[in-house]
Amino acid sequence: AVQAAGTPQLPADAVRGGRRRGGRLGLPCGDQRGQVLDATVFEQYKRQGHRSYLPMPFAVVVGGEAGWGFHVVTSRRTWYDVGASRPDRILIEAEIDPGTPVLPLRLYTGEPATVVRKFLTETGQPPLPPAWVFRPWMSGNEWNTQARVLAEVRRSLAEDIPVGAVVIEAWSDEATFVAFRDARYEVHPDGAPHRLADFEFPADGAWPDPKAMIDELHGAGVKVLLWQIPLIPTDRGNDGQVAADLATLAARGYAVREADGSPHRNRGWWFPGALLPDWTNPEARRWWLDKRRYLVEELGVDGFKTDGGEHPWGHDLRYSDGSRGDEGNNLFPVRYAAAYHELMRSAGTDGLTFSRAGFTGSAAFPAHWAGDEDSTWEAYRASITAGLTAGVGGIFFWGWDLAGFSGDIPDAELYLRSAAAACFAPIMQYHSEFNHHRDPSVDRTPWNIAERTGEQRVLEVFRRFARLREELVPYLVDQAERSVRTGKPLMRPLFFDHPDDKRVWDWPQQWQLGDDLLVAPVTEPGATTWPVWLPAGEWEDFFTGERHSGPVEVHRRVPIDEIPVYRRLA
Repeated sequence: AVQAAGTPQLPADAVRGGRRRGGRLGLPCGDQRGQVLDATVFEQYKRQGHRSYLPMPFAVVVGGEAGWGFHVVTSRRTWYDVGASRPDRILIEAEIDPGTPVLPLRLYTGEPATVVRKFLTETGQPPLPPAWVFRPWMSGNEWNTQARVLAEVRRSLAEDIPVGAVVIEAWSDEATFVAFRDARYEVHPDGAPHRLADFEFPADGAWPDPKAMIDELHGAGVKVLLWQIPLIPTDRGNDGQVAADLATLAARGYAVREADGSPHRNRGWWFPGALLPDWTNPEARRWWLDKRRYLVEELGVDGFKTDGGEHPWGHDLRYSDGSRGDEGNNLFPVRYAAAYHELMRSAGTDGLTFSRAGFTGSAAFPAHWAGDEDSTWEAYRASITAGLTAGVGGIFFWGWDLAGFSGDIPDAELYLRSAAAACFAPIMQYHSEFNHHRDPSVDRTPWNIAERTGEQRVLEVFRRFARLREELVPYLVDQAERSVRTGKPLMRPLFFDHPDDKRVWDWPQQWQLGDDLLVAPVTEPGATTWPVWLPAGEWEDFFTGERHSGPVEVHRRVPIDEIPVYRRLA
């Protein structure tokens, strides 16, 4: 079975793999025969298909007498024909440097965990995240005032729904991504950093006292992450700090450049024309990070949602380290997250980033989420595949916008089935997109879903899973340490733990959460029973205590407040 691409030649019955919604390599499950994939960082808003925010030219191969894997050692674009042209072969095509036409290929031998561990040793080991990462997260793009953020968190705590972290997306002026909206301050013409004392926060403004807000959240045990984007827009006026920052970025050569040396202007649909910082330039990186240092050191921000990262596009781009776009573009999101980790480490915090884009090396800079998706059953199933894929590529600390963040709100059944699955995933969090504050609200809070759908059990059931999640934190911390040490993903396909069981390939959306829990999420509407495959061993139902001896197929009743989860006893 090939978890991504494969070798130039394989037995006809060995071409297996899986597909995440973005077509990432390192694929975990399912049959990949007949697929043609490519690995380049790509932004496509929802329904990504074979496109991916986070590809890797890496494969784990299972089956036969011994397992193995490979890494195409390049940051350029690669393509994979998985038995589409010839059923007994996997063909790999790659862009190369015309001046140095060499393409290294690393081969690894061993079981899947050994292959993943060797790959991460070569490309960057994931650090063990702080325990708070495993607590429930909450977020909403329309929470764009201090009063609204505090109201939502207070409501959750009043409903006895624990909160470990809140992601505040719409906090900044969305020009500098440094200053809180409505804050007053003197413009620094040279783009020099501000400190907290430089800002005046009007009492009637959107954020009258950010420090008091963060202090209150910390006092309630809630960590705070702020949204970021790696660019400076060019359509926000010709004066103010944004104009000064643009001028500094261009004049000092801090921006990604075109072939003629002029600053590159974003060619994508999101923030078109914006300038991008060149992370390969140490001075540019220091300048960018110092502007955000007060957020960490003085306000106490615990991390950043490092959104975007897919913006560089075009072989003709030039980076400060001498690389061209064909070599450097895929590495842009890796260097972006790395820079923010550098900021937090230098400030002495245990913070982290929450990124959607990346490439080989991203495992060293957790955490990640699956990107943008609608609230549909199809997207829910695709997100599970994304998470299993992510783990095989070393992205161990991963989550998704449970039940989707976009479009019509999920019905109560989809919301609760997805919440149950997220409870047993590495990161449990909900989020909703901006809806121009129109009524009715599209927030994915359990109280809004309950009100909108008329299903009052939403609050009760979500509360149960959120509190259960709190109880799982010590287990997740222990298993996260084992994942980092052994190379077994925290959320992983069944073949990692049951390599001799051919039936596991028939159950591509089941997973192991660590060594001891097997999870079989309900992914279809209207289910009253759900089939579960239990491999060899002794298993105990997490909720009922009923015991089973595997290998066996179990058809379990699935009330809305339970999910098929089994403890491994032996």
